[in-house]
Amino acid sequence: MKNSKLKNAISLFLTFMKIGAFTFGGGYAMIPLIQKEAVEKHGWLTDDDILEIVAIAESTPGPIAINSATFVGYRLCGFFGALCATVGVVLPSFLIIFLISKVLREFGNIKAVQYAFNGIRAGVLALVIKALWTMYKKCPKNIVSYIVIGAAFILTAFLKVEILIVIIGCAIFGLISSLIISRRSKA
Repeated sequence: MKNSKLKNAISLFLTFMKIGAFTFGGGYAMIPLIQKEAVEKHGWLTDDDILEIVAIAESTPGPIAINSATFVGYRLCGFFGALCATVGVVLPSFLIIFLISKVLREFGNIKAVQYAFNGIRAGVLALVIKALWTMYKKCPKNIVSYIVIGAAFILTAFLKVEILIVIIGCAIFGLISSLIISRRSKA
């Protein structure tokens, strides 16, 4: 393996380990940090690349943070980069969950611990809203996009339709609407 690839793989591991260690709330809360590290700090990818990676990571099985780390790592260093980024993002979560489970078993009934977790939940909500806003700014602003956004929200939030079905339906709707628009523009 070339020296520059090894340096990039180590950098991927350390970067995603930091993201995994200091982000609470799951994958959606990690998206702004992944964007900041991969685009702004390291210049590995562009904002458009991150948007594509997030879209693919949401559509594939598995947690979005792990999928995103895998895709970023693969884009930068191939298989070894994907492995390093994935292990880097998973390792802190695994260790933290292991330790928290031990603590909660012993101290879960203490009010201060319960209040701390309530505060963490509020912070996580803010990070998820930030990720939503960032993705909204990058999303095309047209009637088709607004229909897809509204329908997906109603189907998942109120009608409790399986998320995978909604994602597939949105992809099909997007493909069909793109074909219709391209045919109209050719005519």
